[in-house]
Amino acid sequence: MANYILRRLLHMIPTLILISMVSFVVIQAPPGDMLTSRLAELAEQGELGSESAVAQIEALRERYGLNDPIYVQYFRWIGKIAFEGDFGQSFTYEMDVIQLLGERLGLTLALTLSTLVFTWLVAIPIGIYSATRPYSLGDYGFTLLGFVGLATPNFLLALVIMFFQITVFETESVGGLLSPDYIGAPWSLAKFQDLLAHIWVPIVVIGTSGTASVIRIMRGNLLDVLGQQHIQTGRAKGLTETKVIVKYGVRIAINPLVSRLGLALPNLLSGAVVTGIVLGLPTAGPIFLTALTSQDMYLAGAFLLLSATFLLLGNLMADILLAWLDPRIRYE
Repeated sequence: MANYILRRLLHMIPTLILISMVSFVVIQAPPGDMLTSRLAELAEQGELGSESAVAQIEALRERYGLNDPIYVQYFRWIGKIAFEGDFGQSFTYEMDVIQLLGERLGLTLALTLSTLVFTWLVAIPIGIYSATRPYSLGDYGFTLLGFVGLATPNFLLALVIMFFQITVFETESVGGLLSPDYIGAPWSLAKFQDLLAHIWVPIVVIGTSGTASVIRIMRGNLLDVLGQQHIQTGRAKGLTETKVIVKYGVRIAINPLVSRLGLALPNLLSGAVVTGIVLGLPTAGPIFLTALTSQDMYLAGAFLLLSATFLLLGNLMADILLAWLDPRIRYE
């Protein structure tokens, strides 16, 4: 197993390099570059043709290496990442990318992992209930809620929750992850409690569609497993129904969900972009959208590499969990 994990980690390196190449080319594909917005600002101010504006633009092009061919720009960027840990400087925010993402990465990871835990804690028990009581009133009710959850856009649900917070519960601070009094303040018990009072909204908003999907998958998988022979054998041996369902049914039915774990992390990360904008969250999603619209290639490239790393680590985690959950799976 250790050799398998080591091989997977080594295979991640060329995969990340390939993803970085594709990402860099895609970011450069639209016409113009990250100085286009600066040129538009100068044009609006009537200073586009002035000597100072021309000197400023040329200095920026030289600073960011935009006059070089795209392959030279790429190798310079990936070389600094690999050997210096330098992701470059954001043109839009005029600060180091690693510093900019570092300020938001902690909250982004906390929100993503909390949403994943919420999704599984809610969806798996409901899926088990629906599978063990198929076509009952409760099963139909949860099925209806699942379809509603899948059909409701995240941003719409966020707006509805914020509306009820203001009109019904008269909440003073809506949106964001902290109240204005705690923004920038050092961490304390009161600040952590304030975070818990705010973070449940994005967790519910982002996790709703994922919860509905996991419920349907868990229900269908467990229904198939409960009809297999080893389940009937366990019942014939006198085992309790709870033990038969949990130990011999759920343990196998959950395998496809574990396999989807690798896709869940980047999906949650990308799904938080629109929600983060609507709720005003200090996460990495909103600045990624800003980086795309302004063609900030270093910032956007770093975010795409982060998403790819989440995908690969999620797949590795899923494979390890599958080997632990199902003894039939072995990695030589």
